[in-house]
Amino acid sequence: MKEPASMEECIYFTNRNINSGKVKAWVFKEKCPKCGLGLMGKPVEKGKVKIRATEYVCPECKYKVDKDEYEPTLLVNIKYTCPHCSNSSELSMPFVRKKVSFINETTGKKQLVESIRFQCQKCSKNIDITKKMK
Repeated sequence: MKEPASMEECIYFTNRNINSGKVKAWVFKEKCPKCGLGLMGKPVEKGKVKIRATEYVCPECKYKVDKDEYEPTLLVNIKYTCPHCSNSSELSMPFVRKKVSFINETTGKKQLVESIRFQCQKCSKNIDITKKMK
């Protein structure tokens, strides 16, 4: 599995420790479906990438695609060490976040968090890559 050489190639990248396991996940930018020249990315305004953008833009032809329409067409690449059985493996799957119920460790209350969920290829237990909580 090819790892990114720089963050410029990625729409999403994370490298995390999950209990006794590790997860590295990334999503490569794809070529523009209209012109095929530029790599689709979040819009750049005044030299800075708009972090909470709701669309992706081609820097060459300015073609725009809604975030909810574009992200499911991408693949997330995952290298992991399972926190349950210590199996190391890698996989690719659609880049789709799902709402998952978690118990907040500080408050003890249940809350819904967006997560990329996948199963260990050895023990089949769920592993979640959650959005970072505040």
